[in-house]
Amino acid sequence: MPQLNVTGPNSSAEANLAARLAVSATTSGGEVMSDVEFFDWLDDRRRRHSQEVRRTTFAELSGWHFAQDSGDLEHHSGRFFAVRGLRVSTDFGPVQEWRQPIIQQPEIGVLGMAVREMGGVLHCLVQAKSEPGNVNGVQLSPTVQATKSNYTRVHGGSAVPYLDCFRGPRARGHRVLADVLQSEQGSWFYCKRNRNMIVEVGPEVEAGEDFCWLTLRQMHMLLRYENLVSMDARTVLSCLPDWHHPSGPGADLLPDVAVRSWITAQQSEREVDAALMPLSKVEGDGWRLAEDRISHERGLFFSIVPVDVVSNRREVASWSQPLLQPHGTGVVAMVVRRIDGVPHCLVHARVEAGYLDVVELGPTVQCTPENYEHLPAGSRPRFLDLVSEARPEQVLFDTVLSEEGGRFLHAQIRYLIVAADDEGPTDVPRDYQWVSLRQLGELLKYSHYLNVQARTLVAALRTVPGIAGPDTGDALGGAAANGGEPRADHR
Repeated sequence: MPQLNVTGPNSSAEANLAARLAVSATTSGGEVMSDVEFFDWLDDRRRRHSQEVRRTTFAELSGWHFAQDSGDLEHHSGRFFAVRGLRVSTDFGPVQEWRQPIIQQPEIGVLGMAVREMGGVLHCLVQAKSEPGNVNGVQLSPTVQATKSNYTRVHGGSAVPYLDCFRGPRARGHRVLADVLQSEQGSWFYCKRNRNMIVEVGPEVEAGEDFCWLTLRQMHMLLRYENLVSMDARTVLSCLPDWHHPSGPGADLLPDVAVRSWITAQQSEREVDAALMPLSKVEGDGWRLAEDRISHERGLFFSIVPVDVVSNRREVASWSQPLLQPHGTGVVAMVVRRIDGVPHCLVHARVEAGYLDVVELGPTVQCTPENYEHLPAGSRPRFLDLVSEARPEQVLFDTVLSEEGGRFLHAQIRYLIVAADDEGPTDVPRDYQWVSLRQLGELLKYSHYLNVQARTLVAALRTVPGIAGPDTGDALGGAAANGGEPRADHR
């Protein structure tokens, strides 16, 4: 069942919060750290963070073993996560039955962003964090990013900084702005969830050595830099209350109840049978176990690879673990247009084997194109050509961003926001729907409605002039909205 974000009903307090968020998202000046100072700080963090990731073999993987009865790849403590097999049959997609490895991590972790008003402007407390799977070492993470095994210190390492801000926050006088369980990648994780939290703290909370305070304007600016703002930071940012659009029904294509009814119908009508099975049973069904990887015989999808890690900035100094390494760069795109003057997104009721509720709303396009090259031409993902052939002035956001580096090795996705032509796709299939940006913000108050890729694009959409704000025409009216800002952090 979807769970309500605890921010509660509409109130004057919410209107006041929306105004404060708007100031943080637009004000230039008054930041604790200027943009130039931030990049100097980031360069210094990257110099000081020492991390070595070395590929190894399963036999040399310290603390992990293949279980004798199932062949599952497990940690000796029985905690953290495991790599198991999954059998899937479904009525969705070009391939309707398969087996695969999948990560099972039943623990619910905490992804928490602390915010604090400083100089009259709300700031986010972000962390320079190295993950073993990151393509570039340090990325910007939320204040807290920890599994239960991490913060209960199963690894015997040091405590997680700022965790107390998110465990019993009200008892400590903090204000909860968002608190909701959200899913992660349903093709790579089995029923994985994290608690996404945003908590307003007081002046007693200060930035530690690897932390800094940034406004929403700065966070939005940094979203356009390649591989800089981590997936965990992006999903938490998407859960912020939408300060652009008032709560309650508006001039949307469909009423809120009709959108929820459409989602419920998709969840009810889709057939998905996904069951865990021994990892050893997956071997031979298109997957092969070698001394240093579990991979598909076609070289597609992903591999499971073992690594050793040495780091000077983590709770423990060294450890071993498996990582999921995707093959190819993903393409994730949201097609947007105005309908009666209101910005709408073309979302897809997407089925993934690892979802708890069968269907979650995904972007218009979500795929790795290489994975479809061996299939018939008619199996090519719908609307991929529309995105691939978009004119430059239609592309409102275009940045390569990393997925979670704690479980995935060098997982990168090209995220795009594409403005449809005026005539736009109107007669869409029944598993697609035009939903307003306001309605997506409302759905984010609940669990398991928007998938993790869509949440990244909601965060990105709020940065685009003319979509997030009033109908000024400067984005959906035809002008490119990248504003000349660089796509990549070349520093």
